[in-house]
Amino acid sequence: MDEDRQTTEKRTTQLQDGNTAVERQTVASASSVPGQVIAGRIIYYIVGFITVLLLLRIVLLLLAANQGNGFVDFIYTVSGLFAMPFYGIFNYTPAYGSSVLELSSIVAILIYALVGWGLVKLLTISSRSREV
Repeated sequence: MDEDRQTTEKRTTQLQDGNTAVERQTVASASSVPGQVIAGRIIYYIVGFITVLLLLRIVLLLLAANQGNGFVDFIYTVSGLFAMPFYGIFNYTPAYGSSVLELSSIVAILIYALVGWGLVKLLTISSRSREV
């Protein structure tokens, strides 16, 4: 029972208005989405958010953006939390202010995407629904 459930209710009312019979119909429908699908969408949203932060970091580092700018500093700080576990892979320390391609951020994007995909597949392993 992991499929979407849709309930449709149709009510018919017949009224007599003088010599004319009036028929009114009211249709109400509701559907529900399984919790696994919702959890999968939340995971994909979080992974997408992290990916966007890391992509912004890569672009800003490539363009040697000024860390003194509030937005740039915010992106470096927040995305640095997600890129930090991967810094030691390529013997690299962040050098702000000079143009650099941060390979550790690219690896971080790939790893976060794989982990997110794996978590969603783990949630839906017993599900027949293909919506996630």
